[in-house]
Amino acid sequence: MEDVSQRFSSRTGWDLGESAFAKAIRRARAEGRDLIDLTVSNPTACGFEYDAEAILAPLSDPHALLYDPDPRGMRSAREAVADYYASHDAQVDPDALILTTSTSEGYGYLFRLLCDAGDEILVAQPSYPLFEFLAEIEDVRLQPYPLFYDFGWWIDFAELKRRISKKTRAIVVVHPNNPTGHGTGLAERMQLEKLCQTYGLALIVDEVFLDYPYRDVSLRSFAQGSHPVLTFVLSGMSKIAGLPQMKVGWIATFAGERDRSEALARLEVIADTFLSMNAPAQLALPGWLAGRAKIQRQILERVSANLNEIRSCGIESGPESGIEPLEADGGWSSVLRLPRIGLGTGDLLEKHGVIVHPGSFYGMAESERIVVSLIVEPKIFAVGMRRIREASRVFDPREAMDTTKTL
Repeated sequence: MEDVSQRFSSRTGWDLGESAFAKAIRRARAEGRDLIDLTVSNPTACGFEYDAEAILAPLSDPHALLYDPDPRGMRSAREAVADYYASHDAQVDPDALILTTSTSEGYGYLFRLLCDAGDEILVAQPSYPLFEFLAEIEDVRLQPYPLFYDFGWWIDFAELKRRISKKTRAIVVVHPNNPTGHGTGLAERMQLEKLCQTYGLALIVDEVFLDYPYRDVSLRSFAQGSHPVLTFVLSGMSKIAGLPQMKVGWIATFAGERDRSEALARLEVIADTFLSMNAPAQLALPGWLAGRAKIQRQILERVSANLNEIRSCGIESGPESGIEPLEADGGWSSVLRLPRIGLGTGDLLEKHGVIVHPGSFYGMAESERIVVSLIVEPKIFAVGMRRIREASRVFDPREAMDTTKTL
């Protein structure tokens, strides 16, 4: 009998091979080289002090032994999330909340709610590449709209409008954006809402980094104010309390009563199909949210210290080889502009032992842009930045023609 190969869905037909850059990092680690990794963004691996007893004790609540599922999530947990938004001067009805295991699951719910196969979602670029996988799994097409840099990041509304088609169902905004740190201000919000009204689109706003503004920046939640269009605000404990392993997120829904009620009714059916939220995490959520200030304070101090380190590298290196951090409003990452085109991530890794993300990982075309995590431990971060500064000083411009330097 003839052997027939197993068939798989085309939606999972990704290139599963190892990239050249990942291969180079793996090889360097296998060789035991002294590497400084400036891409670490897992807060549980960055030396922060967690209150283990306060975090773990609620997980032993005996009420977790009772299975009494609510598709939207336990009322006590949703009320705690509503209290969190109250701290951001926003009134959120607990009944307008759907708990999820992550913002990724939240996106999945919303793509199913809003889109048929082949429909389109508009997503900013640069942005985190996770969206591509989420969309493909749901048979949804992503259409990027550009953020441009001009003494700060801005939405290119002319291009955004041009990319709206008959198949467009929603605009996604990450506020502040990862990795650019672009915060969507009130003027941009109003333009987004006007576009959504004109074309009958929903607005999906990811606010996982909302609690991490830079310096005197004020980041205003989209949960505040009136909502002239169907708006979904996503967030979760991964960033709010530095607890990505606990897998708790949510969707807050805003609109006029008719649209809001129908959206929530449909979301409830989607959530009821999976019932993915576990009882111990829901019971623990009020305590985790109440204790978020301690970890947030540590992260904000870390981000500030590492931003100061970047600025000192730029100033000390002088105009010929200064490293420029692009202006941002918040988040855990920084986009750096290297002083000379041709000094790439491959060169930084191979010659100087520093791991950074190339800007192309996030959809940036400029080869001199790199991205570093601002929650790396300060001593490690300082060593890494000194190595980048030294690489900038000794770089030979003639090597810019050698394309093998950039992986």
